[in-house]
Amino acid sequence: MSFRSELQEFLIRGSVVDMAVGIVIGGAFGKIVTSFVNDILMP
Repeated sequence: MSFRSELQEFLIRGSVVDMAVGIVIGGAFGKIVTSFVNDILMP
């Protein structure tokens, strides 16, 4: 494989990992906001 195709494959894999991490963090943040609203703003 050429350097360019290897680099492209690496960047694609990196983007997938970054997207997965973002989804996990977003899900956790959503739960934190929901808990905050339910427990503090509307006890």
